[in-house]
Amino acid sequence: MPNSGERKELVLVFESRLLDELGRFQGVCREAESYLDAILGDGHSRFIARDLAEQDPDYKQLIPYVILRHQNCIFHYVRGRESGEARLRARGSIGIGGHIEPRDLNLFTPLRQLYLEAAAREVAEEVRVETDHREEIIGLLNDDSNAVGRVHFGVVHLWYLDRPAVRRRERQITRGEFLPIEELSRRRDSLETWSQRCLELLI
Repeated sequence: MPNSGERKELVLVFESRLLDELGRFQGVCREAESYLDAILGDGHSRFIARDLAEQDPDYKQLIPYVILRHQNCIFHYVRGRESGEARLRARGSIGIGGHIEPRDLNLFTPLRQLYLEAAAREVAEEVRVETDHREEIIGLLNDDSNAVGRVHFGVVHLWYLDRPAVRRRERQITRGEFLPIEELSRRRDSLETWSQRCLELLI
């Protein structure tokens, strides 16, 4: 029997029906701002238990998905055995990100700013970026074709790095390297679904 004092992990979600109001899409959408303004607006997002969110497609978990780029090359890695998402292990990826948790919330900072800070924190937890960069949100990801995608909604961030200076921190990141976009296109079938979709935004 679970310990009654055990605290459940909470994650930031919004109701999936909001997508129907804004215009549900399958795959990638380049018009990110209008969606984010609504999702991160007053009353549309809240925290619920992750174990519920992972099983209930009535909710979408908001996930920053950060791509690291230097010139024509993208940071690519393979999700190892330590990956928190078992359904994605051993798949290639070009996105770094994770759930937004209550620790990112306070009463004095707008939710949009907290979201951006959480995205940067997720990158810092998984890799060490040892160079300056500039950032741009280039699109959104929604993939209702599989179990993982039905309960997640991605925001694609592109970090333009001054140098290809990235080192992994966590064991869930294996075989990290910068690869030309053309090479990633050839490896498309080995990538997780979101990374495959992101290639549409990069090419």
